[in-house]
Formats: sequence, structure tokens, C-alpha cells
Amino acid sequence: MPPNNGLYPTRPRRHSLHVMSSIATVSSRKRSFRTTANRLTDGLSSHWLFVTSLILGVYVGLPWLAPVFMKVGWSGPARAIYLTYSTQCHQLPQRSYFLFGAKATYSLAEIQAAWQLKTTNPSILRQFVGDLETGWKVAWSDRMVSMYTSMFAGGVLYGLTGRRTKPLPLWAFTLLVLPLVGDGGTHLLSDLAGIGNGFRDSNAWLAVLTGNVFPVGFYAGDGLGSFNSWARHITGVPFGIGIVGLAFPHLNGWFAEMAGGKAYLNKEM
Repeated sequence: MPPNNGLYPTRPRRHSLHVMSSIATVSSRKRSFRTTANRLTDGLSSHWLFVTSLILGVYVGLPWLAPVFMKVGWSGPARAIYLTYSTQCHQLPQRSYFLFGAKATYSLAEIQAAWQLKTTNPSILRQFVGDLETGWKVAWSDRMVSMYTSMFAGGVLYGLTGRRTKPLPLWAFTLLVLPLVGDGGTHLLSDLAGIGNGFRDSNAWLAVLTGNVFPVGFYAGDGLGSFNSWARHITGVPFGIGIVGLAFPHLNGWFAEMAGGKAYLNKEM
């Protein structure tokens, strides 16, 4: 190496050491990030069902906490729950459960009397969350209770089977969700005539088909024990089971493949 006679620029040794130290720090941080990401991936791959069930359980349980919070005077958290779930459900009080009141469900006429407001506007009706006499409304409707509670229960049962079930074929999934689509769709069409005025409010067609063998309360309205109530609860169950039966085995296979691929890469490295 020729002597440095001023023709060749030199860099201070301290600067070189600083650059090397910075590179080493960045490399260390990258390794730390990869290690953390690998641990998270491993944990999620092994425990995805527990994590999913926990999230779903919280999601299913929060609407029931709203009336509990109202009962103990925590109106702020309760209102936050009502507001959050209002984006996912119509929250009509005559199709919802109530806690800490005289009854578990109320008819439209009973809601109007309790609220002292003779409205059938769904945008206004949904704002009624209850009072000291009627109790406090669960933050989503009985249909949503049936759908998502069935999903949560189905996930738990899937775990108890050892995750050995295969995904439902699409035709079976379609058969399971069609009853809810039919019931919800006819409710939607009925409500276009106005809340309380549609063909699903009186169910006169059903009375004719069955020869009026059931009490009047079975045909009319949405109260607990009515045809509409039974239909919402019953059709929600196969819907929830169908979602779990289709999605969970696919998720299990995907996480298993992800864990297997990672193990192969680690072995190669």
C-alpha cells in the first residue's frame, strides 16, 4: 500500500468504528424483530382457536353488559356499548331482550306506552334502551344473540372434537344459512310497510295455513314465544354452526400449513 502523501483522502478511524457499530445495532434490532415475530406466529399457530374463541366470547358478551352497567349506574360505558353495536344491529326494542325488568321482552305497544311516544319510526325506536320499570335492553337483537352465541358455542365444540372435522361443503353451508336469509329477508320486506303493519307482524297467512290452532299471541307481534321470536332464534342456530363448520377447519389447515412451512425454513437454515 503506497504511503499517503496527501493525494488520497482518508477517513478517521473513529468514524469507521461508528458506522460498523450502527450496522451491528440495526442487524441486532432486525434479529430481535424476527425473533419476536416468530414467537407471535408460533403462538398464534398453536393457539388460534383459543384466541378466536376469546375474541368471539368478548364480542358475544359485551351486549349483555350494557344493561348490567345501566343497572349499576355506569351509563357512560353502557352508552358506548349501545353505540358500538348500533352499527351492526337495528336494536329495535320489541325484538330485543331486557334485563332487570318485569319481562324479558316487550311488545311494540308496551314499548310505546313505557316511552310515552307513539312512534313506529325504527330510527327513533332503536334509541329506547329501557328504564327502571321495563329494565334495560341488551345491546343487540334476539336474532343476533342466537347467531353469535351459536358461533361461539360451535367454536367450543369444534375444539372439543380435536379439530378433526373437515370443512362443510358449500351446498351444506348454503342449506344451513338459507333459513335465516328467508326469515330475515321476509322481515325486511314486511317492515317496508311500516313497523307493526307488515305481513310478518300479524302473520295472518300463517294463521290461515295452520287453521288458527295456536293462540293469537303466537301469530302476532315479536314477543317471546311468538312465531317471529321462535323463527329468529331457531334460524340463528344453523347459521352460526354453518359459519363455524365452513370457516374453522379452513383456518385450522391454514395455521397448520403456516407452522409447517416455518418449521421447514428453520430446518433449512
